[in-house]
Amino acid sequence: MEGRVVRRTTTDGEERSVAVIGMACKFPGAADPDQLWEILQTGRDATSETPAERYDANALYSESPEPGTIASRRAGYLDSIAEFDAGFFGMSPTEATDLDPQQRLLLMTAWEALEDAGRPPESLAGGDTGVYVGNTRGDFLERQLQQGLDHVTASQLNNFRALLPARLSWQLDLRGPSVLIDTACSSSLAAVHQAVQAIRTREVPLALVAGVNLALRPDVAVMMTRAGNLAHDGRSKFADADADGFAPSDGVGVVVLKPLAAARADGDRIRAMIQGSAVGSNGHTGESLLAPSVEGQIHVLRKAYEDAGVEPSEVDFVEAHGSGSPMLDQVEFAALGKVVGEGRPAERPCYIGSVKTNIGYAEAAGSIAGLIKTVMCLEHRRIPPNLHLKTPSPQIAWDDLPLAVPGALREIPDRGRPALAGVTGQGASCLNAHVVLREGEPAVSDRAQEDDSDRQTYVLPLSARTPAALQALADAYAAYLMPGGAGSVLALRDICHSAATRRQHHPYRMAVTGSTHEEIANVLRHGETGAVIPPRALSDAAEQYRSGQPVDWDALFGTGCVFVPLPSYPWQMQRYWPGEHDHGTGGHAAEGDDLATVLLGEHARASSKYRDSSLLSEIGIDSLARIEIIAKLAQEHHYEVDPEELAALHTVGQLRGYLRQLEAQTV
Repeated sequence: MEGRVVRRTTTDGEERSVAVIGMACKFPGAADPDQLWEILQTGRDATSETPAERYDANALYSESPEPGTIASRRAGYLDSIAEFDAGFFGMSPTEATDLDPQQRLLLMTAWEALEDAGRPPESLAGGDTGVYVGNTRGDFLERQLQQGLDHVTASQLNNFRALLPARLSWQLDLRGPSVLIDTACSSSLAAVHQAVQAIRTREVPLALVAGVNLALRPDVAVMMTRAGNLAHDGRSKFADADADGFAPSDGVGVVVLKPLAAARADGDRIRAMIQGSAVGSNGHTGESLLAPSVEGQIHVLRKAYEDAGVEPSEVDFVEAHGSGSPMLDQVEFAALGKVVGEGRPAERPCYIGSVKTNIGYAEAAGSIAGLIKTVMCLEHRRIPPNLHLKTPSPQIAWDDLPLAVPGALREIPDRGRPALAGVTGQGASCLNAHVVLREGEPAVSDRAQEDDSDRQTYVLPLSARTPAALQALADAYAAYLMPGGAGSVLALRDICHSAATRRQHHPYRMAVTGSTHEEIANVLRHGETGAVIPPRALSDAAEQYRSGQPVDWDALFGTGCVFVPLPSYPWQMQRYWPGEHDHGTGGHAAEGDDLATVLLGEHARASSKYRDSSLLSEIGIDSLARIEIIAKLAQEHHYEVDPEELAALHTVGQLRGYLRQLEAQTV
């Protein structure tokens, strides 16, 4: 198959294509894909100094690679990794505190991705949705275990890495494959490949694919320093003569994948299409186990383009692995030149970029960052500038390769067909991955198409898990609808229909009516009522919604509505971190509080409201919580509790009575 791709028929290609219908992410400087795109197109470097809460980088820093030191004091970091909306996910303060922040970030980011896809999680519950998560680090658990055997608790069972996908599947009741993929830094792109194969074989109708990485310990940085592979300035200088290695970073990214035909039929927002993918090992083609291999990379690139039915010379842009390591960069350019450069006119070079130059190297989440970047490049038909390229590396044969690294924002030229792009991931496991993407099919929602002379009134339903979140959501929608907001140019009917049919509805609700964007925004912001009295059917629907009754939205809006992006759920964040403080009661009984109140404040779900008749199981006191309660009673109060006696208690009142008896016996 040297230099040749088997072209597929249009029908065959369409049946095999997988749509990217939703995305969400959190990377340094970017809380969502739009913020990431802003960083990319403006050419910003989002790396920073190492926060003291991670580790003391100044104490470990050394300009020379001494044992136990690190060569850089900066990298790419997420802010506020301790913050989480425990109540939204039904967790107690203690459970949230003990949970790996990688799991917490993944839960919130996956929810945001499903909102972006317009797939209410409750509509997926009980179905075969697959979850595929790329991850290599378990720093949170390792930090806890390093404190000594006396600090080992039952709650740490929740932090095994295999539970990253399992937690998400359990939380949303997703019953398809739930798989952790660890191929080092190609993990999340290998996860994409596995999900694509599962969709094509109809094993799953929809897939959540993620990469997550949090560097909480300096171990890897010390190891990379000793190997001479850590960038001294904490920046990835891809393809530059001064490139000196790895610039680590945090990150979590999630994409929602679905068969293209099903996405079209359901009116989903098709952000891009995966035409093909491939993974493959270097085998014995490298000089050593950890050495990169031109031959291995060429093999996977050709497999991916054959799978896509696309001539490699047609691809417009490739998001490279782009590590900024001189040896890796040289090998990657050689492989790309051999495959995507073959048969390509010199005047039409393939642009090569690396998101790592902006946000650092997010390890297992690095290639999902590249995928999200590439989807946005195709959406905007622009290729962002690559940073830190001052002097092209002399190790790369630039004159012989029809490849170029953009130093400024470039337009993808209109060649009379959808734009094409590739994404590469490579791992220290010698596992290479490549995904071929095609420009998506944006649905058109245009405010100008609505006839202002015959304005119709619509109802906008909003909901949240708490009153504070509902108010925050109303404020977000008001900003979204006002002039300059993202929704101000979209048809009001599409906005209201999307909010009604494409979002999960929570207990706290509001429904407002209006005939213009500004009118609804003013109601949300100031409580003003519009001049137009809504039709009876509309006001009845609004009242039904507020009271929690079902509403026939399709009958209310009719057909022909377009799904449009909406503001995401406003998380009500609190800080949860081991050793800082206890939540709820603060670990001590307030005046009038008994021991049961203290324990339930720590171990019941954060949002629980309970009476003595409440079942312990309903407020989150499961078998693991009971084990933790027994341990706390023994350690802090020196009470000996029979596990069978505690297991026999079913209500809050029974627990309260049992603990009072226990206290009385020890007086």
